[in-house]
Amino acid sequence: METLKLIERLSNAFGAPGFEDDVVALASSYAKNFADLSENCMRNLYIRPRPEKVKRGRPSKTGKPVVMLDAHSDEVGFAVHGILPNGMLRIMPLGSWVPYTLPSGVVVVRNSEGALLRGVIASVPPHFMPEGERGNAPEISSMMVDIGSSSAAETRNEFKVSPGAPVVPEAAFRYNAMTGLMMGKAFDDRLGCACVLETLKQLTLESLDVELVGTLTAQEEVGLRGAAVAANTIKPDIAIFFEGTPADDYFLPEHMVQTSLKKGPMLRHLDDSMITNPRFQRFALNIAEEKEMPVQAGVRKGGSTNAGAVHTWGDGVPCIVIGIPVRYVHTHNAVASLEDYKACVDLASEIIRRLNADVIRRF
Repeated sequence: METLKLIERLSNAFGAPGFEDDVVALASSYAKNFADLSENCMRNLYIRPRPEKVKRGRPSKTGKPVVMLDAHSDEVGFAVHGILPNGMLRIMPLGSWVPYTLPSGVVVVRNSEGALLRGVIASVPPHFMPEGERGNAPEISSMMVDIGSSSAAETRNEFKVSPGAPVVPEAAFRYNAMTGLMMGKAFDDRLGCACVLETLKQLTLESLDVELVGTLTAQEEVGLRGAAVAANTIKPDIAIFFEGTPADDYFLPEHMVQTSLKKGPMLRHLDDSMITNPRFQRFALNIAEEKEMPVQAGVRKGGSTNAGAVHTWGDGVPCIVIGIPVRYVHTHNAVASLEDYKACVDLASEIIRRLNADVIRRF
C-alpha cells in the first residue's frame, strides 16, 4: 500500500533537529511529480502543487488566499556533547525526553562522513547498584552512548564522531494488519509529514478557491524555528497544522480522555503556544459533524505546535491543529492507528474544499 510505504520510509528516516536532510529528500522524491519544490538553508521544504496543465517551474501565484499546510520534519533526538576517555559519548537532548525511558535504548549516531553508527545508551546492571538507587532514573547529562569504541582517540579518528554529531533513536516501522496499528519512531511528526504530502496530492487536480502551499519545517522540537521562517516566506492567510499528538487513553480515567486511538483526529482548543481561533475551530468541527467524520476535541495544559509560531505572524493567521493520536510519543517506539491517519487526511481535504476568501475573512 502506497500510504503505508510512505509512512514507513518517513518514520525510519534520520532527522534530528537541524539535520532533516533525509526527510526532505524523501518528501521531495514523493512530491516532485505533482508540485514545484524549494528549500532554504534551514532545510524547510516548500511544496506548491502543480496541476498537470501548468508547466514545471511556472510561478504558482494565483491571487487566491494562501493556505499553509504544515508539519515538522524533525524528531526528538540528541547531540554529542563530549567524548569520554573510554570512547563513550556524553549526550544532550534535542527536544523533550523522559529520562527513565532511555537506558538500554538503541540509537543511531551520524558521523562526520555521513555514516550511521549504532550505539546503545549505557545502563548500569542492578548487580552494581545500591538498593536505594535501583528505582531512580538517571539524568540525561549523566548518560553515555556506547558505540563500541575503547578510547577517545578511536572515537574521533576511527569512528569519525566528534561533539555536535546528531543522534536519534533506532526503531524499525511495523504495521499490524490485524489491529490496524502502526509502531515506530518519530510519529511526531512524520505522520504529519505524510498527511501534508497525501493531502496535497489528493487535491492537486481539484478546482479550489485557495492556493495551497505545503511546508515541512525544521527544528520544531527545539523551538518552532522553521515554522516562523516559513510563515515569513509564504505569508499565509490561513494555516492547518498536522501533528502526531500525544494520546491520553492509556493513563487517564475514561471521563478525562480526549485523544483516543481509533476515534479520529484530535483538534485542540488550546495549548501552551496558542488559543486556537475559535471560529476556524468551529468551522472544522461542524464539517466533521456534517460529514459524519470521526473527530475528537481536546484542551492541552502543556505542549506546543508550529501553530504557536504562525498564528501571530503579520496581522494574525487563523490556525487549527489536526492531530493523529500517538501513544508513547517522544520515546523509541510509538503506536498510532492507520484509520486515524486516513481520517486526518480526509478531514483536512474537506475543510480546504470549503475555504474561500469570504469564509476566511469571517474567521
